[in-house]
Parts: sequence; C-alpha cells; structure tokens
Amino acid sequence: MKKFLILVACSSLLFSSCVSSKKYAELETKQKNTQDLLNTCTVKLNSCESDKSVANGRISSLEEQLKDLKNDKNELIQSSKDLTMLTQLGATNLEKSLESLKEKDLKITRLQDALTKKDSVTLALVTSLKKEVGLDDEDIEINVEKGVVFISLSDKVLFKSGSYNLSSRANEILGKVATVINGKPDFEALVEGHTDSDPYKSGILIDNWDLSAKRSTAVVRKLVELGANPAQMIAAGRAEFVPLVPNDSAKNKSTNRRTKIYILPKIDQFYEMIESEMKNLSEGEKEVEEEEEEEEEKEGN
Repeated sequence: MKKFLILVACSSLLFSSCVSSKKYAELETKQKNTQDLLNTCTVKLNSCESDKSVANGRISSLEEQLKDLKNDKNELIQSSKDLTMLTQLGATNLEKSLESLKEKDLKITRLQDALTKKDSVTLALVTSLKKEVGLDDEDIEINVEKGVVFISLSDKVLFKSGSYNLSSRANEILGKVATVINGKPDFEALVEGHTDSDPYKSGILIDNWDLSAKRSTAVVRKLVELGANPAQMIAAGRAEFVPLVPNDSAKNKSTNRRTKIYILPKIDQFYEMIESEMKNLSEGEKEVEEEEEEEEEKEGN
C-alpha cells in the first residue's frame, strides 16, 4: 500500500511536470507572437507618425498658400476698385479733353477764318495793283512776301545812278501807286530803299544808309504830293545789307538797287479783327454752356 502511494505520488509529480512544460511552451509561443505583433504595430506607428509629420507639413504649406491667396484676392479687389475709380476719372478727363479739343478746334477755325479774310484782302490788293500799275516793265515787280503785298521798283525807274532825285517817269508810276493807297485807308505803305555794295562817294551824303533813306523819303514825299495820306506813309533805308543777289557783277548790283513799297494792313486793326473773332467765339461758348445747363435742369426735374 505504501509502495502504491509512493508510485501514485511519483506519477502525479511526473504528470504535473509534463503539463507545466507544455503550457510554458504555449505561453512562450504566444509571447513571441505578441512580440511580433507589437513590433509590427510599432513599425506601423512609426510610419503613421512619419505620414502625420508630412501631412502636417502639407497642411502648414496649404495654410500659407491659402493666406497668400486671400491676400491676393483682397489686393485684386482693391485694385479692381482703384481701376474702376481710375477708369471713371479717365473717362471724365477724356470727356473734358475732348471738350477742350473742340474749343481749340473752334478757335483755330476762327483764326483761320480771320487769316482767310486777310488773304482775300491781300489777293484783291494784288489784283488792284497789277491793274493800276501794270506788268509790262521788267523793272517793276508786284508780288506777295510772307503774306504782305509789295511793289519792287528798280532804281532805273525812279532815280539816276547815285542820286535821290526822282526821274520824270516816277510821277507816272508813283501816281498809280498813290491811287491804290488812297483806296485802302486801313492800310499803311512802307517805302524801303536799297542800294548795292558800292560805297557812296558823292560827298553830299555820308554813306549808303543816307542814300537809301533819302530815296525812300523822296518816294514818300512824291506819294503824298500825288494825294496819298501822309499818316499812312512810312520811310525806311536798308542800304546794301539786304541784297537779292550777290553784289559781284554790274547786272547783280543793278538788281539790288531798288525801292520796295509794302502795302501793309495796320497791325492793330488786324489784331482787332482776331479779337473780334475771339469775342464772338466766347459768346458762342457761353450760349452753349447756358443751353447745356438748362437741359441739365430739365433732366433733373
């Protein structure tokens, strides 16, 4: 019996020992699997952390971009407002500029009208002179210079060489000129004497200035004697200093010895004519402005 009990106890111990080893192996396997699972989770966690970090970086970048886009949007809105204001201002300025251009065009038209009137008078004067004086003589020229009518007479027609005494033929020619001047009371006659470059040697006069001035005053006196109004007459001497051609031959010197008679519109009267046109223009502009104001008042009502 005692041996049996001992055998049973040993068997129990042996059996107990076998069960514990098996359970341990199972636990060890389970622990290993758990560790592998933990390692796998750790790797995934690290990967997720990395992805999170990248995502946070992208979020920050996107937030900066969004902030920049909002700023750009606000700037565009403000620019649009500024552009709208500038466009409105530009339209207003353009309208004013167009109005100003219209006014300037009208003023230019008025001035052109005034100049056209002057040109018409000039043409009529040339026609009158050519009719009265004639163009049969090559020593007589009637033309327009810078808008001014003039008669150019060779010294052979009016004077002897080196003299300021008028020839008998001068009476006939200057009488016709006096007739034209008398018909133009609003004009002035400028008589201008010219010589060649040869020095004056007579001794009676000092130089060519004296000779040219004496010749012009002699013509003026004769025109007055023939009926021209002395208040319209002007005498001037230019000596040899405004030649038509070089004084290098006898023929050229003869060309340069001449007397020019300019038939001039009185400057003050010409300006009065322009001022009159400008006054008419201003009155017309005032009437237009008043009409526009009346229309605006009607539209407002």
